[in-house]
Amino acid sequence: MTKHTLASTNLHVSHLCLGGNVFGWSADQGQSHQVLDAFADLGGNFIDTADVYSEWAPGHIGGESETVLGNWFASRKNRGEIILATKVSKLSTRPGLSRANIIAACDDSLRRLKSDVIDLYYAHDDDQTTPLEETLAAFTELRDAGKIRYAAASNYTGARLLEASKISKANGLIEYSALQNHYNLLVRSDYENDSVETLTTLGIEGVPYFGLARGFLSGKYRPGVSIESVRAGGVTDYTNDHGWATLEKLDQVAANHGTTVSAVALAWVRQQSTVAVPIASARTVEQLREIMPEVTLTTDELSFLIG
Repeated sequence: MTKHTLASTNLHVSHLCLGGNVFGWSADQGQSHQVLDAFADLGGNFIDTADVYSEWAPGHIGGESETVLGNWFASRKNRGEIILATKVSKLSTRPGLSRANIIAACDDSLRRLKSDVIDLYYAHDDDQTTPLEETLAAFTELRDAGKIRYAAASNYTGARLLEASKISKANGLIEYSALQNHYNLLVRSDYENDSVETLTTLGIEGVPYFGLARGFLSGKYRPGVSIESVRAGGVTDYTNDHGWATLEKLDQVAANHGTTVSAVALAWVRQQSTVAVPIASARTVEQLREIMPEVTLTTDELSFLIG
């Protein structure tokens, strides 16, 4: 499997980042470990989670995904083979980006993950009630303590990312090494009109989430087809003429390459100039095998999919 070096880091990551939002939620621990085993067997080494996964589920308190991952690392003895990303600020019991919260949340995550270090630690949301200096100083403290290797931002605007960079440089603090924002074939404007220029200016890359538009771009959703899934409600924004037309185009390109619709949709994201790799999740090994093929699209195909 091709590895990509995430700009401004020495992290060599697989062409797909496996999303951990389903672990401990729509996939129980046994199913999750099967998916994780298959991902590693296929050459995957980049996994993304968050402390808030999956607090939204009835009876859950957050940390479920990290716990599943920690148990996997412990049982497989493979923590050193994985590039691990997690996030802080959205868990209701650990909200925001104050120094005290970041330090405490990191320790909580490390304990659940059964790990000594987080490779890429994201500010999960832009907490504008806390000065950026305080947030960046806390991430610097964690780096200097050896608890994280790099810090990154998620759901930040270009302006706030630039502001953070200026503060880091002026004060000798850690700089954000990546941006994780919403981006896919159907949701493009914010990223392309705001994030791209900033990423280019700063020399860092995007690791977009919802690469498959909450599963809509996997191809399993079709006009008149009812899908039984806990995530089905999240695709209603795409069940329209534009969404169906995009699926038809994906079908054509996938047939030309002899691959899956999911692989083509993710290839389109991956081949955008400021993107390192996309994030996508899989509840089963079968779903994983649909998102893992590494496809290279032609310039004409890239244009065709958004034309």
